[in-house]
Amino acid sequence: MRVIFLGTGTSQGIPVIGSTHPVCLSDNPKDKRLRVSVLIEWNTYTYVIDCGPDFRQQMLNAKCTKLDGVVFTHEHADHTAGLDDIRPFYFKQGDIPIYAHKRVLKALKERFAYIFETQNKYAGAPGVMPIRIKNEPFRLGDLNVVPINGMHYKLQVFGFRFNDFAYLTDMKTIADEELEKLKGVKVLVVNALREEEHISHFNLSEALEVINKVQPERAYLTHISHMLGFHDDVEKKLPKNVFLAYDNLQINL
Repeated sequence: MRVIFLGTGTSQGIPVIGSTHPVCLSDNPKDKRLRVSVLIEWNTYTYVIDCGPDFRQQMLNAKCTKLDGVVFTHEHADHTAGLDDIRPFYFKQGDIPIYAHKRVLKALKERFAYIFETQNKYAGAPGVMPIRIKNEPFRLGDLNVVPINGMHYKLQVFGFRFNDFAYLTDMKTIADEELEKLKGVKVLVVNALREEEHISHFNLSEALEVINKVQPERAYLTHISHMLGFHDDVEKKLPKNVFLAYDNLQINL
């Protein structure tokens, strides 16, 4: 299995428009972060988790030529706004499967009504195959994927476990029984917005606490804001098996 971090930034990305914060002015490519998303490949399958407003550029960066589906964590714009840019895949492959909680599918249908239209549909619009997921394992290709249920303040959000790899983003709280689903995972990705506490995201200490409970071989932090600090400075402070993810980082399992 190969995982490509398509984007590792928070909802505004880094640099933030108009910001003079030192991290936003950094020349280090690792301090420049598109909106959060990952691409996961195994055998002949290619899936992405979330498709935010940077989706087109991320697909170009990853040189992605085939997409078997999009799995959504939740409905916020930084995770869904790029849905229209599945068009090149749709034109080659037909309707693209999208997997999401029923609430998220409803939100997507409202936001992208023309994509879901069945009568008098615009010829240039993409098409999707909506697939509802619950808090129980579901099939992607030849793999069983395990949802990890969490809360993004008061909003339900899904993380996902793909065998030895697990991905959590936009989480603030997660029940112990959900953490149990992560036991034995080799690589864990967790959101870590900044050092200061935040109402709807893990801060750095909360993310490290989750990692300590799960005890993966390696962990990567994502959904990072400029307030966390410079990439190189932050990584020096982390435990030896914890790393800051960065855009276009690839890991193999």
